[in-house]
Amino acid sequence: MTRKGGTPRKRRSAGDANRRDALLRVCARLFREKGFDGTTIRDISTAAGMHSGSPFYHFRTKQAMLVAVMEQGLVEGLRKTEAVMALDLAPREKFERMIRAHLDTIFGRGNDFIPVLLYDWRSVTPANRARIIALRDRYDALWQRMVDALCEAGLLRGDRGLLRLLVLGAINWSAKWYRPGGRASLDELARTASELFLRAPARR
Repeated sequence: MTRKGGTPRKRRSAGDANRRDALLRVCARLFREKGFDGTTIRDISTAAGMHSGSPFYHFRTKQAMLVAVMEQGLVEGLRKTEAVMALDLAPREKFERMIRAHLDTIFGRGNDFIPVLLYDWRSVTPANRARIIALRDRYDALWQRMVDALCEAGLLRGDRGLLRLLVLGAINWSAKWYRPGGRASLDELARTASELFLRAPARR
């Protein structure tokens, strides 16, 4: 296939897509460990096993890598959260599943995307923030639906918008202190968080 001027159109092969995905995970890991500003293109190239300029075949700038990392985290989080929301479960059980899915986007193997979003947001240029905010708003909307259902079931009480922010804020903070393989599994962490937030069912 060629362009109108006869120049061959550049195609992305499956191998290119796989290399881009692997590079994105390397970027996420390094940004999480060293911060966006503390990570150099040389660091990324070395960790990915590439020549120094090779990352720019997949991304135009380091800023583009950061944006792609954050978008990937939100896309994966959306996919997992939408799957939980589609389940026919009681609000209490669905809430615990939601927390567990969110924890997996933070601590799952190779999933360094969301922590980068949480702690390197100020490194995103204003021109790039709108794309990420649109995805984040979709994610927040799912959690707002969950909080609304819990309030209607009498399991949460208070300002619903604030409740959503407090729940997500507490779960996200676990990225600072939780270490996989420690005293609690992710299942136990999700169960404990759910029990912390939810009120006991009203006695009949």
